[in-house]
Amino acid sequence: MSRVATFLAAVTCCVVAHAQPIKVGGMCDRSGATKNLGTEMCPGVADYIALVNKRGGVLGHKIDYTEIDHAYVPPRAVEAYKKLKAEGAVTFFTYGVPTLQALTPYFMEDKIPPFNSGTGSSELVDGTVWPYIFPGTASYWSQAGVAMKYLKDNGAKRGTKVAYLYYDNPAGRDGIPMVDAIAEKEGFVVRKYAVQPPELDVERPVTAIVRDFKPDWVITSLFSRAPTASLREFKRMGYPLNRVVAFVYGAGDSDVADAGWDNAQGYVGLQFAAVGRTFPVIQDIMKMLRDEGKEVPAYVGGAYYNRGVLNGAIIVEGIRLAIQNHGMPLTGTKVKQGYEAIRKLDLGAFAPPLSITAEDHEGGGYLRIYQVKGREWALLSDWTRAYRPEALELRKKANTK
Repeated sequence: MSRVATFLAAVTCCVVAHAQPIKVGGMCDRSGATKNLGTEMCPGVADYIALVNKRGGVLGHKIDYTEIDHAYVPPRAVEAYKKLKAEGAVTFFTYGVPTLQALTPYFMEDKIPPFNSGTGSSELVDGTVWPYIFPGTASYWSQAGVAMKYLKDNGAKRGTKVAYLYYDNPAGRDGIPMVDAIAEKEGFVVRKYAVQPPELDVERPVTAIVRDFKPDWVITSLFSRAPTASLREFKRMGYPLNRVVAFVYGAGDSDVADAGWDNAQGYVGLQFAAVGRTFPVIQDIMKMLRDEGKEVPAYVGGAYYNRGVLNGAIIVEGIRLAIQNHGMPLTGTKVKQGYEAIRKLDLGAFAPPLSITAEDHEGGGYLRIYQVKGREWALLSDWTRAYRPEALELRKKANTK
């Protein structure tokens, strides 16, 4: 039996007659600025939960999962949260820094934990200060650490010039303190360039990077249509894409496909879930869909879809531990404690050895590095993290202001 089969068996054992269902809310963007993420990542969450339900639920309890499209608009996210809370949701899947900023006071006051998928201001990973917020996977500070370490491992040294190209909103700006801290430590020369929403004029900053600054490396924290536009511009201007390293939300299949795989050869991207269809959990989902007479969408196995599957698995494991350790009926506080009891989540090579504690709601900050080769993301590294002391120091400073 594979690790994933064993994991699912542990989650879904012990069917209970007439067991109370567990309400979980989902808030996604399927129609707004980041719909390229939502239309791939959010089905991954729903499909994993459907697989668990098909096998009997979580310790016999089916999960009643309801998703609402917030279109990456904070007021709509708040409206969705209130509706799902009224329906009895004890935890949520969501993402998006602007929406999470609007929702954080509600999660904290109502004591209902969201699993917000590697997004949000990086200081929120400190569970002692933000007990009901769970980024759960590598924050922007952890992404910056791994990106900068990749540069160093590939020849960057004191005086190396690094351009940081970011989407000018709270999410895009979040990595800046960590980039600056590492640059000071290592002696890198960093210059920052903003892409302004909503027009997304990428040509101007890319031109300034390539013609004026002439950096040795570029790190990008982009999403929406900006990653695709940046790839086209760097390619047009002849900048080598094997010198461009993208944070996780610019490293999706759709980002590359829309620019053209041939135009993106060498592009480097960070991922907090493995990419591809060969993993047992993805194979199980594909079989479920086919058994139901459904066509398997092309995005299944892609970076954003697999990220959704991982998030679904973490949510399910938190719920399982909450039931196991604290019993039914579930509350937000019990699910919080369930998340904080996750130790080395075992989905084989599909996921990092993720452990969440009451102090660390990030799960350790592990990532893999991939590179576009041909028409796929080729693996460059195993699960890794870097500059952890610098990230912890930034977290401490941010939470003691």
